[in-house]
Amino acid sequence: MDFLIKNGQPSPLGVSIDDWGINVAVLAPNAAAIYFCVFDAEEHEVARVLLPARTGDVHHVNIGALEVPATGLWYGLRADGEYNPSAGLFYDLNKLLVDPYAIELNRSFVYDDVLSEPKSAGVDTAPWVPKAVFRHEPTPSSVEQNDPNHSLLCDAAMSSLSKPPQFVYELSVKAFTRLHPDVPEHVRGTVAALREPCIIEHLLKLGVDTLELMPISAWVNERHLTHLGLHNAWGYNPVAMMATEPRLCPGGWRELRDTVAALKAVGIQVILDVVFNHTGEGDVFGPVLSMRGLDNRYYYKHNDGFQLINDTGCGNTIACEREGVVQLMMDAMRHWILKTGVAGFRFDLATVMGRLPTGFSNQAPLLSMMKNDPLLSQALLIAEPWDVGPGGYQLGHFQSPWLEWNDKYRDDVRRYWQGQPNALGGLATRLAGSSDVFAHDGRTPKASVNFIAAHDGFCLRDVVSYSHKYNQNNGEQNRDGSNDNHSWSNCVEGELPDDADPVAIQRLKDSRMRDIRALLTTLFVSQGTVMLTAGDELGRTQHGNNNAYAQDNEVTWIDWANADQSLIGFVGGLAALRRRLKTLHFDHFLTGQVNGDAHLADVHWWRTDGQEMQVGDWYSGSRCLGLSLYHDGESVLLWFNAGFEAVPLTLPAPHAGCEWRLACDSNTAQLGGDVDEKAAVLGGRSVQVWSELC
Repeated sequence: MDFLIKNGQPSPLGVSIDDWGINVAVLAPNAAAIYFCVFDAEEHEVARVLLPARTGDVHHVNIGALEVPATGLWYGLRADGEYNPSAGLFYDLNKLLVDPYAIELNRSFVYDDVLSEPKSAGVDTAPWVPKAVFRHEPTPSSVEQNDPNHSLLCDAAMSSLSKPPQFVYELSVKAFTRLHPDVPEHVRGTVAALREPCIIEHLLKLGVDTLELMPISAWVNERHLTHLGLHNAWGYNPVAMMATEPRLCPGGWRELRDTVAALKAVGIQVILDVVFNHTGEGDVFGPVLSMRGLDNRYYYKHNDGFQLINDTGCGNTIACEREGVVQLMMDAMRHWILKTGVAGFRFDLATVMGRLPTGFSNQAPLLSMMKNDPLLSQALLIAEPWDVGPGGYQLGHFQSPWLEWNDKYRDDVRRYWQGQPNALGGLATRLAGSSDVFAHDGRTPKASVNFIAAHDGFCLRDVVSYSHKYNQNNGEQNRDGSNDNHSWSNCVEGELPDDADPVAIQRLKDSRMRDIRALLTTLFVSQGTVMLTAGDELGRTQHGNNNAYAQDNEVTWIDWANADQSLIGFVGGLAALRRRLKTLHFDHFLTGQVNGDAHLADVHWWRTDGQEMQVGDWYSGSRCLGLSLYHDGESVLLWFNAGFEAVPLTLPAPHAGCEWRLACDSNTAQLGGDVDEKAAVLGGRSVQVWSELC
């Protein structure tokens, strides 16, 4: 092919179009040369164009007379330079590379050992690498800040960003929809399935207001999983951070946009789980797919010996402190918001984003840029505030408006219901909003994302069914996954065989369901932001696997046919109760201080005999706890009993002219109803909610 070639411009990064031609700009400081490679519909390389100009660290070219087909221009990159892996250099013209700014791929990544072979192998990897697809559409870039239309786009996006979440629902797109009988077969397992009426109906029945999608950007299978015949089920191994995964979102960002719009129309906002801490290129023996081939030294962190730093446990760590990497992350987030309308993001292993050579800082370049960006500062931002690097545990250290996954909540609540000694204080702290973690810098309890179970770890049913993990099917001899689960089995590890005594089977099921309802009720009456992982509301099990990332099969796929409809209804009732009782979601921490015009304390702590808790009561070995909440004329009474025996209750006196009404009893799954407060009994392994009727 003959092209007209000009030097072009160093921005925007990626591929864009102007009045003259196609502009290509690639950040690769250590590369000697970058080539733009064009492919036909059969994926034959039909042209290779050198980027002749360089401005700073950016190689660029503008190509005229290059036709962009209606199906899009298929392209890849190649980089030339020194090949010396021991020095952190992987330049090899045989390696086809995906543009970090690609927003669409023609197919999914499929791992093959050829992708990891040294330069000496001399094998062109183009047949194994997806091609980026460019269409006649504006590319997302920070350059849009200077575009006169960009402010309008930002204003439109910010008009719908973002409402404070009350109930976050975490799901894996494929696992959630793959087996749903009412989802049309041709969209099962895809983002489009989430806008099907049956899915929307389920979310509304639960009371979900924020849907958190586990990663949907393009990823590659881990090398060891391929050799084991397993497949990544979660997507936390990205390569192209701006492109949707074709298996999950075959319609690209447009499919996501339409789904987001449909959910937004019924009051549900969508956030994306993004991975800005590592990529699927893995350790030094991993595949060369994108940033490693463009500039391994620049995009990833290394020690002084040019060895990859592994703060993620995944083989590499993205250098989030570098200017060009910061721009890439910022542009990726702007892309998702402006193109698809998502309300924000949950960040996997977010500590990486703030780690400097001197340690973690919430003023690190990327975090500061996000805070000061007119668009991202309005987005919903949720941190997983830890990684495995030095000083990696940073719970509570992300500034407002960040929310954070609170594993202390998970652990303290589980410890209490597990029956560990002296667990009352930990439970009380979590119920009251985790002030020990978040009561600084103007933050509120809403900063605490409370959860009992998440994708990572035991699902809720397995928390009450297994004392130990059973990850043998992951192919790592059960070494993977946490050993510190604070779980219990209810006297029988796992499930009884089908031919066991039916009475014993039912008794076991009842005891576990009782515990599940108690845990769920605890979650929904705690101060903070509620998060539930998909399927826990219908009793799903992973059969004791607490690290099911490698189980893209029935282990993780939700079994809708056997969904527990009564439990679904109970969760929906809890969410409705939480919305109705404003005292269950204060905008301040419960401290016992005088609250409002009535000069009443916001919380009192009670014994079951109706007396207020004293210092010694917290260490008495009791497994019961009560608390009364007051705010703006509304009073609520909560009772917890982790023991196995029922306990008579003496309720504190209601306000003059008022009476207590039972609003929820997890023991019986009762929501509402008339109960004589003078004959109140707190069942074993249960939670009660009483509201004051005046």
